[in-house]
Parts: sequence; structure tokens; C-alpha cells
Amino acid sequence: MSIDREQVGKVAHLARLKLTPEEEEKFTAQLGEILDYFEQLNELDTTKVPPMTRAIEMSNITRPDQGEPYAKRDNILANAPAQEGDYFKVPKIMAEE
Repeated sequence: MSIDREQVGKVAHLARLKLTPEEEEKFTAQLGEILDYFEQLNELDTTKVPPMTRAIEMSNITRPDQGEPYAKRDNILANAPAQEGDYFKVPKIMAEE
């Protein structure tokens, strides 16, 4: 498959890019090489290859989230810029109508 400068110009226009003639020529060559590579990949028989999301098999290694009370609550609250009772006091973020 090949691509010409006119097609590169159309794609650049759709992407709202202003390319110089030198850039059009450069990108035409580069995109042509990319498309040629995809053509090579299309020649491979992948019918027996299962679909994958990653090239390397991975599994989730995170632990389950478990909430626990923190025994030193006063230490945490001491670092807060403002507190109200046993809670952090933060600025109101909801607008009143």
C-alpha cells in the first residue's frame, strides 16, 4: 500500500496541522514505510493466536483493600491545617444555588 503527498495533506488538514512541503515529503515517506510494515504483518497467519491485551502474561498483584482504624489519630490530626473534633476541616467546595 502506498500513500501520496495529497493524502498526507488531507490528513494534516483534518488534524489541523500546517505542514511545510518538506514535512509533507518527509511524512509521506515515513507513513509509507509504516503502511508497508503493516502489509508485512497482514501476511502472517494469526488464526491460532489468541487475542491478548499485553505481550507478556500478567495478573493483578495488588492486595485486597481492608479498612482498619488507625490507633494514632491525634498524630494525623496534628498535621492538619484545621480540624473539627475528630475530623479534618476543609473548605466548602459545593456552590450554593
